[in-house]
Amino acid sequence: MKVTVLDDYQYAISPTQAIARLRQNVDVQIIHEKLADEAAVVDALKDSPAVIPIRERTKFTAALFHKLPALEYIAQTGNHAYHIDMEAATAHGVVVSLAPGGNSTTELTFGLMLDVMRRISQSDQAMRRGQWPLMLGYVLKGKTLGILGLGKIGTEVAAIARAFGMKVIAWGPTLTQERAAKSSATFMPLEDVLRSADVVSIHLKLSEDSKNLLNDTRLRLMKKTAYLVNTARGAIVDELALVKILQEKAIAGAALDVFVEEPLPKNHPIIQLDNVVLTPHLGWPTDSGFEGFAENAVTNILDYMAGKLTRALNPEALNHRRKRNGFMP
Repeated sequence: MKVTVLDDYQYAISPTQAIARLRQNVDVQIIHEKLADEAAVVDALKDSPAVIPIRERTKFTAALFHKLPALEYIAQTGNHAYHIDMEAATAHGVVVSLAPGGNSTTELTFGLMLDVMRRISQSDQAMRRGQWPLMLGYVLKGKTLGILGLGKIGTEVAAIARAFGMKVIAWGPTLTQERAAKSSATFMPLEDVLRSADVVSIHLKLSEDSKNLLNDTRLRLMKKTAYLVNTARGAIVDELALVKILQEKAIAGAALDVFVEEPLPKNHPIIQLDNVVLTPHLGWPTDSGFEGFAENAVTNILDYMAGKLTRALNPEALNHRRKRNGFMP
């Protein structure tokens, strides 16, 4: 039996203890480069009943499933499977499970917050040009942090914000005063959070309700001295409206790790702005994150081999499976 790990081009999955544990049970093939096309993916997976994809680096389309009759199980790293045609996976009898990693977005949130408010990246670039800039920075202590989405990550952000000496206010589509109080946060309506916060940090899931939640009208509720930090999903913010507002200096700045289109287009107008810090979706690829991916993916696969479905998104796929010699007892 063989399990293939796709797209480990950062060599982050291969050295984990979880993969060593998996090797004790099955043959493991690790692909360390980005495969050129669908034909290369088919060739890599043609004799692998199970695959561990790294996030959404490889798309699993209906056409790809059709060309992989031996495939029966995907242990998908991360918290979603947007890049997998789930209808096709189910029709072909391929079970898809999720293998979440550790939370590393919380730390990045404060890294971005400090960067944009203390102008760290901007100062670094100026010094590399031979300058010695005397830039005015803004501290976190005493400021009000407005958190949109007080779930797992938002709750951790609230705790660290208090350590910085910040006041925390929060809004979420299902948040209540009682739940907010457990994080020593004050629940407020969305518009009031935007009006009151010195920093607005987004930690919502992307949905039809949250898409473009921060449109031009809502963004203009923010103080002229306020900053926006987004480490959740790009589409929660109307990007073009944000660009215009940053150009007008209607808010002090923004720090963004996520974008509507990724990679960010080279001609995107936000790149030209000096009051924004940009990072290429750094929230998830960390050492602890990959260890979590590997541990949960291996657990999913070993459970599956023992006849147990763990974190499966489409257990009904078993009903569509033709008899095959694979992992499942």
